[in-house]
Amino acid sequence: MITRRGGVRRPGALQRTEQRQAFGFITPAVAGLSLFTVIPVVLAIVMSLFDWPIFGERAFIGLGNYVELLTSSPDFWPALRNSIVFTLLYVPVNLVVALGLALLLGPRIRGRAVFRVLFFIPVVTPIVANVLVWKLILQPDGLLNGLSQTMFGIELPNFLVDADWAMITIVVMSVWSGMGYNMLVLTAALEQLPVSVIEAARIDGARGWRILTSITIPLISPAIFFATVMTIISSLQVFAQPQLLTGGGPGTSTVPLVMFIYNTGFKFQDLGLAAAAAWILFALIIGVTALQFRAQKRWVHYEH
Repeated sequence: MITRRGGVRRPGALQRTEQRQAFGFITPAVAGLSLFTVIPVVLAIVMSLFDWPIFGERAFIGLGNYVELLTSSPDFWPALRNSIVFTLLYVPVNLVVALGLALLLGPRIRGRAVFRVLFFIPVVTPIVANVLVWKLILQPDGLLNGLSQTMFGIELPNFLVDADWAMITIVVMSVWSGMGYNMLVLTAALEQLPVSVIEAARIDGARGWRILTSITIPLISPAIFFATVMTIISSLQVFAQPQLLTGGGPGTSTVPLVMFIYNTGFKFQDLGLAAAAAWILFALIIGVTALQFRAQKRWVHYEH
């Protein structure tokens, strides 16, 4: 209720009560956002401008950490290259496999709900558990090599320490672990397709591949765009898979940028340099995402 006193509208008791209740409900969310997001972001900006060891004196150096990373750090550019290589391998394979599964598990497949659950289980399983299972399988005395020797008499290479196979192994494991999410996203989009459009295309003589490329994919392009953006962002932040599978080896061939940040901050105890690398990664993700949103006008079709 709104009352007037001296020509000024004042909130009534009920409205004041609702306002207090609203503030009470949003306070925990705002406190959590501030404590775990806003404050760390601000602190990371400040740290990136300092020579900030875990122990010892701190000194303001301005953009010195960024200059060191871009000009004289021996490990930064290889780590950035590894992140980009992983992304270029992982994203298309993930999307192709997810789309293939979404198309395969169509309405005509009996028990498709069970298969969807099975493919989605690795997504909700802790990534550490997934990685440890794969590590047991891929070790020289693991399940894969044992089956290969027993059935075919072939000894497989050690995928985890072979420079030619280590990155590919991480990509394969990551696709298995993450494809279920995109599969569900694309499945939901496929189930919303207008049947009349596909039937009209079939009447005009279109079949299989033509319907897929000319009708299905353009109609679900918004879902493909969403899956692409989210998958690229997650792939640029990959950490647990190389950390636990290969330890970044052999050498530094599978050290991604996030692992470089971790090692710099906690192994070499240079938090300022690590914070600067984190902001470079942030800028990279923002830039790539902005380019995707700019390019979507050419291939993403929205219904109006």
